[in-house]
Parts: sequence; C-alpha cells; structure tokens
Amino acid sequence: MKLLRVGPVGSERPALLDRDGTLRDLSGLITDVDGGLLADDAVLTRVRDAAESGELPVLNGEGLRIGAPVGRIGKVVGIGLNYFGHAAEIGSEPPTEPILFLKAPDTVVGPDDTVLIPRGSVKTDWEAELGVVIGSTARYLDSAVQGLAHVGGYVLVNDVSEREFQTERGGTWDKGKNCETFTPIGPWLLTADEVPNPQVLDVKLWVNGELKQDGNTSDQIFPVGEVVRYLSHFMTLYPGDVIVTGTPGGVAMGQPEPKPYLRAGDVVEVEITGLGRQRQEFKGA
Repeated sequence: MKLLRVGPVGSERPALLDRDGTLRDLSGLITDVDGGLLADDAVLTRVRDAAESGELPVLNGEGLRIGAPVGRIGKVVGIGLNYFGHAAEIGSEPPTEPILFLKAPDTVVGPDDTVLIPRGSVKTDWEAELGVVIGSTARYLDSAVQGLAHVGGYVLVNDVSEREFQTERGGTWDKGKNCETFTPIGPWLLTADEVPNPQVLDVKLWVNGELKQDGNTSDQIFPVGEVVRYLSHFMTLYPGDVIVTGTPGGVAMGQPEPKPYLRAGDVVEVEITGLGRQRQEFKGA
C-alpha cells in the first residue's frame, strides 16, 4: 500500500494512493500514519481490505499539500558512507562497520516543501536516500533476515547536509545534518510487503534538471537487513523510527572544484523505484 499524510503543516490527515492512482481518505479508519499503525497488523489489514473494496472516499488532490508520510517519528537514524561509489568519490575507504548519526525529527518536512539553506552556509549538499521505517520493535536482532522482518515500509528521503558544518566545525556530523527542513520525506510510505528486495532500487537525483545521482541500492556496503540488525545492538528501534540508509555517488562534495553546492533558487528533484518523486526549491533561511 501507498500511505500518505496530506494537508497543512501540523494538520495532516491520513490518505492512501490506490492502484489506479486515486487519492483516498483514510481518516474514517485511522487517525494517522505512524508507528502505531505499522505495528498493528489487524488495522493494516482493515485498511488494505477497504482499499481493495474501493469503498474509501476520494480526496481531491488539487492544491493539496503532501506532508511527510510518517507522523510522530521517534528518531531518525542516518547511515554514513554506505555506498561503495560514494566512498570512492570522496576518497574514503569503505567502512568496516556502519557509520551512525542522528537527525532530529523536527528536521522532517514534506517531499515538496521548501528547504532552507542555513545562514552562513556555503556547502549545502544533496543526498538521495532510501528510508526504512520500522514496523515492530527491534532489539538485539541476530540476523539480517530478522532485520528485514522488522521493516514496516520504505520512503524516499533527501538527507540534506551542510558539509562545512558537518566536517570542518569540530564535534560530530550532527551539526551539518540537523538544520531546519533538512529531511524531506515522501511522498508516500510503501509498505514492506510491496518491496520484496530493497537492494534492487534505482536512486536518482536532479539539480535544476541536471542528473547528478544515478545509483542503485545494490551498491550499498551494508544492506537494509544488516543495517537494522546492527542498529538494534546499539539502540532500540521502535515502530515509526526512520533509518536513512546512505547515498550513492554524485553528491556535490565528491565533485571537482568548484564544487556545485546548493544556492537559493536551486531546485532538487529525487526519485527511487516505487517510492515516488520529490521536488524542493531551496531558499535562504
């Protein structure tokens, strides 16, 4: 199923995009698309049955804002340098264990919302990424197979990053990852049953219409199931938590000087197989 949240910021309502591409209202069945929904198989079954019956009310999508498809996110966990191509383009050896960082949930915005370039920024960068949404509590998992079994769905993410803040200002990566609006997610959450293999997805990103990233999740150093397993030994993953699994090659940081970092007025579009497309205009904060 393709689950969405639509409407003004802070007042989003749950919705579903059916197999015919018709937007349907879910607010009569559920209150939100969140961890509680993903963890409740009975409610998910009712939603699926209602979608297949065609009984859900149609929503007029004209002019309707699409919000982030997951509400009440507990934490956003990022995985750094998780594509062989990305590690190579910046001259780094592939890590022997996943590199972790955290993004605050209040950085999450909708897929087409404006993204703000921080004041003083000269190195704001793009990162097209596969997002994993946890569907059941994961702690101390034993295998990558178990890791995949704890995934509730997948989302498209632009892990916007400020490289000077991230690597040149001391401390951890978090300084360059947590500026406001730096985590556009959506347009929809695709439930895990419709993604039998998350390691075969094309990942693409354009800046002002020019293709910058053209990768595939098969290039991940640590595949999705292993990432979930690994994380579960360092933190408990709860339903609705989001894992951002790394970006393929083609980011601004990996390109020759002068590196084409983002400026006010730039437009970024992102797409992953089955997960839809985003479009953000960048403006000054």
